[in-house]
Amino acid sequence: MQSTTGTANAAKPTHSEKINAESAIIQGLIARRSVLPAGSSYSRVATAVLAANSRSAESELRAAQLRARAASKNWLPSIGPNISLTSLSSLVANLVIEQVIFDNGRKKGEREFAVADVEVAAVALATDTNARVRTGLDLYVAALEAREKMALASKNAKDIGHFEWVMQQRVQGGVSDSSDLNILRQKLLEIRATVSAESETANTSIAELNAMAIGDLSGVKGTSSLPVRAGLAQPLSVTQSEAEKIRAIAAAKVDRAGQLPGLTASATIGEGGSAGLGISSNSLLGLGTGDKLKAIEATSEAAGRRVAQATEDANRKLRKFEGQIASKERQAIEAAKLTVQAKKNLDLFQAQYDAGQRQVMDVVGVYETFARQQETEVTLKYEAIRLRIAMAELLGVLADGSAI
Repeated sequence: MQSTTGTANAAKPTHSEKINAESAIIQGLIARRSVLPAGSSYSRVATAVLAANSRSAESELRAAQLRARAASKNWLPSIGPNISLTSLSSLVANLVIEQVIFDNGRKKGEREFAVADVEVAAVALATDTNARVRTGLDLYVAALEAREKMALASKNAKDIGHFEWVMQQRVQGGVSDSSDLNILRQKLLEIRATVSAESETANTSIAELNAMAIGDLSGVKGTSSLPVRAGLAQPLSVTQSEAEKIRAIAAAKVDRAGQLPGLTASATIGEGGSAGLGISSNSLLGLGTGDKLKAIEATSEAAGRRVAQATEDANRKLRKFEGQIASKERQAIEAAKLTVQAKKNLDLFQAQYDAGQRQVMDVVGVYETFARQQETEVTLKYEAIRLRIAMAELLGVLADGSAI
């Protein structure tokens, strides 16, 4: 049976786990949930790009955690050797022990600074992770849009190719002028160039996506609804400003303590050992000390104002995203209705052409209107998707905080 002591030691949290549990900022980051639907194409892309992430920001977080663990022991006595050369040309080695008794809160400020540094690094990791997911999703969406536009252009090329063949027969029969045939051929060349361009865009986007992901994502298809809204989470930029504010206040405490004298107990063990109390200060007091202390206090106020500015900027961006998303989605709905109407007009002109009431170029003109309306509908749809992804990145909800 395992001993009670062994169980207690196994359950004892590490210093980093204590920081995570006690930090409101880190707990807030952990509580974030991804808006990407589970099992969706978006989720597959996000999983693949994160699996290949080098996570340089994670190394920064690990270094900050180690610094915080080291700073948590700064209240302990300092021990070190003291080696001197005597007048008899012999070395004397002593052991010096120093213990800070009163330092105006310097050691406490150093511990608070180290913990705040971990929080800043944690926010940086969350920001880096969300930015990477957005990059992957933007490439994926760009590939989807290019593929859809390529499919439309390919169909247009087939239909215009039919009109070009009809016109060619009419020119050979002396019914129509060759100028109309040349116009149709020019239009056909432009459409085929569009097909090639969209194909290259799709292939390039997928190639970039595969370069930053594990596995081949070429076969992933489809889009999903992203339920993102302004109040879903605190923007990461605001969270970062709050973490930096805490760190700045801790740094101000350390700077302030450094301007004032402290009390230190020291002892020397060895030949000629001694013990006593001493006044310690990193700088001498002078006429400008008061202004220095005021400047340090102003640092805390400036940090608070930066948080307020970050909050204002983030709220402004969120309102902008909400307005743009609503506008693009409304325009996409209207474009879909216009596409339906354009198709009805095309069918009408086609029927009139079959009845001999319309010329080929009349039908071609209406067909081009229908094709442009289809492309506009696709463009608006994917612009709205990109805006939702960008908004989700600002809120830091493109990946689960616990997974990060």
